[in-house]
Amino acid sequence: MFFISKLTIFLLTQLQDSRDFQVFQELQDPQDLQCSGGSCNPQLGDLMVGRVAQLSASSTCGLNGPQNYCIIGYLEEEQKCFTCDSRLPYNHYGNPNSHRIQNVITTFDPDRKMKWWQSENGVHQVSIRLDLETVFQFSHLVLTFKSFRPAAMLVERSKDFGRSWKVFRYFAEDCSLNFPSVSDQPANNIDDIICDSRYSGSEPSTDGEVVLKALDPIFEIENPYAANIQDLITLTNIRVNFTRLFTLGDTLLSRKRRNPQEKYYYALYNMVVRGSCFCHGHASQCTPVDPRRGDVFTQTGMVHGRCLCQHNTAGENCERCQDFHHDSPWRPGGENTDDICRRCNCHGHTDSCHFDVARFDATGGVSGGVCDDCHHGRMGPQCEQCRPFLYQDPQRAVDDPHACIPCDCNPAGSQGGGLCDPLSGQCFCKENVDGQHCDRCKHGFFNLRQDDSAGCQACRCHVLGSVGSCDQLTGSCECDHLASGPLCDRCVVGFWGLGNSRFRCSPCDCDIGGAHSSTCSLEDGQCHCLPNMVSRRCSDPAPGYFLPPLDYFLYEAELAAPLYTGISSSLVCKNQKVVAVSVLWVRSPAPGPISWTGLGLVRVLDGAGLRFTVDNLPLSMDYQLVIRYEPEVRINGVGAGAGPGPASDSGSGPGPGPSPGPGFSPGSWGVLDSPVCLNAGGRYFVDVVFNKQPESDSSSSSHILIDSMGLIPNIESLQDFCSQSDLDSFHRFRCIGLAAELSPQESLSEVCEGLIKSMSARINNGAVLCRCNIVGSLGPSCSKLGGFCECKPNVIGHCCDTCAPLTFGFGPDGCKPCECEPLGSVSELCDQVRGQCACRSEVTGRRCDRCQTGFWGFPFCRPCECNGLSEVCDEETGECLNCREHTTGPQCDRCVEGYYGNHVSGQTCQPCLCPDIHSSGRFFAISCHHDPQSLSLVCDCREGHTGPRCDRCSSGLYGNLALLGTRCEVCPCNNNIDPDDRDACDSVTGECLRCLHNTMGPQCQDCKPGYYGYALDQDCKECSCDRRGTKVTQCPLGSPCFCDSRTGQCPCRTGVVGVLCDECEDGYWNLDGASGCQPCRCDSANSFSNICDKVTGQCPCRPEFGGRQCDECGENHFGNPDLQCISCDCNMEGTERPSCDPETGECMCRIGVTGIFCDECAPGYDSAFPACKECHPCNALWAENVTDVQRATQRMRTFIPRTNDELQPGDSPHWQWMLEMHSKLDGLSNLTGLSPPKVEKAEKLCLLEEIQKLHKAFMLDEKRVRKASKALEDSMDTRQEVKLKLRTCSKGDLVPLEKKVKELSAVYLNKKICGEPGQEDCSGCGGALCDLDLGKRKCGGPKCDGIVPVSQKASEMAERAKDKLTTLPSRLQVSMNKAGLQWFKNKTKELIQRVKDYLMDEMVPPEDIEKLARAVLDIQLPRSPDQIRSMINDINNLLSNATNFQDNLKNLEEHAKNAQDLLQKAQDIRSTKDKLDEIETKLMNRQPEDLQDKIEALKKKTELNQETAGEAQETAESALNNSTDTEKVRLLTVRQTTEREIDY
Repeated sequence: MFFISKLTIFLLTQLQDSRDFQVFQELQDPQDLQCSGGSCNPQLGDLMVGRVAQLSASSTCGLNGPQNYCIIGYLEEEQKCFTCDSRLPYNHYGNPNSHRIQNVITTFDPDRKMKWWQSENGVHQVSIRLDLETVFQFSHLVLTFKSFRPAAMLVERSKDFGRSWKVFRYFAEDCSLNFPSVSDQPANNIDDIICDSRYSGSEPSTDGEVVLKALDPIFEIENPYAANIQDLITLTNIRVNFTRLFTLGDTLLSRKRRNPQEKYYYALYNMVVRGSCFCHGHASQCTPVDPRRGDVFTQTGMVHGRCLCQHNTAGENCERCQDFHHDSPWRPGGENTDDICRRCNCHGHTDSCHFDVARFDATGGVSGGVCDDCHHGRMGPQCEQCRPFLYQDPQRAVDDPHACIPCDCNPAGSQGGGLCDPLSGQCFCKENVDGQHCDRCKHGFFNLRQDDSAGCQACRCHVLGSVGSCDQLTGSCECDHLASGPLCDRCVVGFWGLGNSRFRCSPCDCDIGGAHSSTCSLEDGQCHCLPNMVSRRCSDPAPGYFLPPLDYFLYEAELAAPLYTGISSSLVCKNQKVVAVSVLWVRSPAPGPISWTGLGLVRVLDGAGLRFTVDNLPLSMDYQLVIRYEPEVRINGVGAGAGPGPASDSGSGPGPGPSPGPGFSPGSWGVLDSPVCLNAGGRYFVDVVFNKQPESDSSSSSHILIDSMGLIPNIESLQDFCSQSDLDSFHRFRCIGLAAELSPQESLSEVCEGLIKSMSARINNGAVLCRCNIVGSLGPSCSKLGGFCECKPNVIGHCCDTCAPLTFGFGPDGCKPCECEPLGSVSELCDQVRGQCACRSEVTGRRCDRCQTGFWGFPFCRPCECNGLSEVCDEETGECLNCREHTTGPQCDRCVEGYYGNHVSGQTCQPCLCPDIHSSGRFFAISCHHDPQSLSLVCDCREGHTGPRCDRCSSGLYGNLALLGTRCEVCPCNNNIDPDDRDACDSVTGECLRCLHNTMGPQCQDCKPGYYGYALDQDCKECSCDRRGTKVTQCPLGSPCFCDSRTGQCPCRTGVVGVLCDECEDGYWNLDGASGCQPCRCDSANSFSNICDKVTGQCPCRPEFGGRQCDECGENHFGNPDLQCISCDCNMEGTERPSCDPETGECMCRIGVTGIFCDECAPGYDSAFPACKECHPCNALWAENVTDVQRATQRMRTFIPRTNDELQPGDSPHWQWMLEMHSKLDGLSNLTGLSPPKVEKAEKLCLLEEIQKLHKAFMLDEKRVRKASKALEDSMDTRQEVKLKLRTCSKGDLVPLEKKVKELSAVYLNKKICGEPGQEDCSGCGGALCDLDLGKRKCGGPKCDGIVPVSQKASEMAERAKDKLTTLPSRLQVSMNKAGLQWFKNKTKELIQRVKDYLMDEMVPPEDIEKLARAVLDIQLPRSPDQIRSMINDINNLLSNATNFQDNLKNLEEHAKNAQDLLQKAQDIRSTKDKLDEIETKLMNRQPEDLQDKIEALKKKTELNQETAGEAQETAESALNNSTDTEKVRLLTVRQTTEREIDY
């Protein structure tokens, strides 16, 4: 509907001035004014209608009496001044001169153009205001003016009945002048405030309109009810402010006009404020507002302000919902209005409600209405809930007034004072109470009481130990068969875990060996463990403890005592090879496991035996004896006997023989059939004698290899240890045999392991401490069964306390292998503590792997040969070591460094004195020798030393060699001296004396005054300070200015900035001044800032001011600059400079222009402004004659009547003759229109011949200029020849050339070529290193006086002079035609000839050419004859002043002589080629690397200079092509001189 409203606005706007407007209203369909389920809006109308009393103007003519006013545009002798009398309202018959403000209200009367509103004369600030009685929706404003539209105006609106105002839009012909702070650009947003210049022009002078639309149609509006849109289209007041009258400028020319203010005022035909009643889209019709607001008497077509609201809305503007219609929020009308202001649903329990945003959001937009003051015991947003202590009767409807009934809750079991669920009636029970009325205990609770906060007590029966719940009255429990106690919370004896495990009660299952008894803790089932036993069942040893295995009591054979019973004494003699008992050290067979314990096996002869000592038994019981052995051959059995030792308190005789093991393979074992009872704490000797069976094979060995003896406890001797089934399992799984048979790396079966661990714990009264050796083991822990510690490499033993065989050095890293050298040792074994192997003679070392002192060449070990001067030599080469008497060499056969002589021939070694002995700290030679001819000592000096005794430093080095410990060092001059110059630095102190590269200081570390850069990199450059801006005290004559030695910053004068002090600071100008830059001193009020042009000093003036300091009125302005500068309004294309008189403001028209504002062509000139070309001189006579003819013709036409131009068939011959006369007279009156083309044609024919002659002469001159390029080509050939000669000098002694090249500087060349010495800063005249875009270089500038800029200036001047001279004949011819004098032709021809001769003269200097060119450029044609005579005299004087040809000739001769001298120098350089070739090799061999780098850098700089010279050459060629022969010769000479200087 929003867009339909805009369409209606457009249609009504088109019809507002039509008589058919009322017809349009009658054609409206009444159905269009009703809402049809969507948005609806009232019709638009003129808000001015019916509101005369609310319309006012701040100025109206004639209110206090008659007032005169004038108009513009009436013809002469017509009335142009009138009277305004607005004391009474307008009346067509009685008071037609009344121009009150109500006249602007639109009517459709036939005489509506006869009345208007008009302001007082000359009043600029005028406002029109319309006050409305309420808020209206504004569409657009249309103002139709009778007078000129205002030069500036603005429209404001108010939404609070005039208390505050906002600007709609500004209108002005010149927005920047009238509203400088307002943008005049198109709006970016719909609510931007801008200044519009479309409705403020001078045309039309009447019926001009100003249109303001509330919403600019170029912007698309997504939401018409947005805050910013509503702010634009709603208002209570509108005010139009006119701020400036439109005038024609004669108000400022009071000297020429009388009472100009009388014709400038505001006059308005109509003012239309289109709008409608503001109803937010909820009404299509409106009625008058309260009569007290003044609109009770309505007028036809009046737009009323109170809406007839629909869609359940209410309010003056339908801005809210109706009462009891708040279930959905109010919003502006749209496509769907069903969800706007829905009726509240309170189920008939109230008639009042309100809207709640939080509820609306919480329900997802379903309902937002909240009912107020619910009746019948109801509550809730829709009165849908019962109040506390009441609940909904399920048998009644929600809207039943009696549907809420009491809760009836038990006070003992309920909480909340009897509250219940409002829907179900369920009371809010205490924690342990149940039932709808809270009248019984929950399951598992008993004893309902009102003083109990929980209502009932919980049953204390153990859940896992009881069956079912307790009695709800007494609380008694029924126990499970494994539980006991009043609360069934304890297990029976032998069980545990009630409530602490997944099961009700679990058996203790304590370990039979690790626990004291079979009972355990009732809470966690923990058994009572023996010492050092852990886990719940006491089945595992504690960390750091272990359970010994059955064969833990093991006795190694190598530790037993031998028995020789029944053995011949001869076999036992140690000196014999046959020994009855011997220990074998056996290495482990790789990679399989070892099959023995301890250090090895004992080799026992048939009939011999071993005595084992037993003294470590922990428990008195029966033990079974086990023998571990490995037979050398197959034997049938062994015999053994046991008897008490000396410490034993009881004993027995030999027992029966043992039963054989499973076989006699390696690792066999035998168990004694009958157990032996041994007591704890006793000491026993067990003698074991080994006899070979008589029936054994005779070829079998007579020895047996014994490993160890073991004692295995008998399980049956332990009382109350295990059940019969455990004993059966122990025997069935052969636990004793497995314990004796398995190695430590193998594991037992689970049944045997459990019984053995329990048995071990019972025997040892718990677990045994591991006792791992902290040095030999990897940690304190050991295996839980067996107690085997984890040993380090090559460590063995139960506790990791012994080195393995063939190893030694028990320590933190284990044991190291002996690694005895087979070629030097007699055995693989070594000492287990020191690791010393048994060596052969003349061999030594721990491993027996080297020769003894005085021998070499292992393993043969030959004696050393050192001429008696050393007893030690190298073990591998035999070279002598530690030679005596200052000798050295493989056989001590020569002198050491610092000595000379020949010890082999009998000459002892004597010290070299160079200048002192070698160990004195003042020895500076590499070696010395005795000269047999001079019989003197000759020293061979170290690098950097020189002299017969090496007691002086070489060139470039220093040192006080008289002091001990000193030496010659390089002089610290930072590569800024000549290293071959002996006097470059002090040879003792090192102070630099002859610094190079423009450096200075004791270490040549600083640049000299007048130079800057980094001296350590040989980068000291000359300061390029601009003397104009540098302090005078820092620029001595004859030397460069002083600048910062590191940065090159020059000391600038006040107001000067820049590294080179070459530009003025902001606020200063005129660097060329006597004292540098001077302050701008811009007028603070008339300028934008105090920053002026650095060259001209021109300050940035405000638009109406001018002058260098902005202290004068500007161009096209006049007045007092201290008060006000007023615009002259002159047409700048038609004025001179200045454009107007600075005091009166009168426009100063140029020749050919006229008019008050210099905007018309004067008579005698072409009417095409602003060209205004002067007509041909003949045109004046022609125009005069034609004017006379025209006047006569017009007079004659007045005598001939003329009513119709068409001939009729019945017309008379006289009448036809009169019509022909009319036609001829019309042709005579148009003579001036036909004459200009004919005059121009004649003028062209007169000038064509002269122009052709001059053109031919100039073509000959151009040909001569082209021939001048021959000299330039000769110069290029000369340059190439010199370059070719210089290339032949590229090799040779480069040291002198380097010095000369380093002394060269591009500063002089830059100054000569480009006009400025600097190379670092390219902001001035530029130089060789100043690169521009596209590979071009900057050289020269407007204020530069080098070769390139001078050549460019001369070239430009010559071109401009040529152009001027080309057009000179035609322009002179025009002037002569005007003057009508032939004398000017002759003089002009003579002048042109003299100019041509002057320009062709080869001796004319370029300065004179420039002067002549300026004179030609200053020629302004056409002029008066006196001006032409003066101009010719000036040119003649200029030609006559060229008298310095001889001086210029002398200068040219000097330049030519300099070029010849440079050529001679180049030939001299070529003649030195042979000499340079001779020293080339020497120089290249000694040339330092940095010199080559400097030469390459110098070459690059030279190439840059050559490129700059090439650019100068091209510029010079261009100048030569456009200047005279004399200038060509001068430039050519200078260029040749420059090229030779650069190439040299």
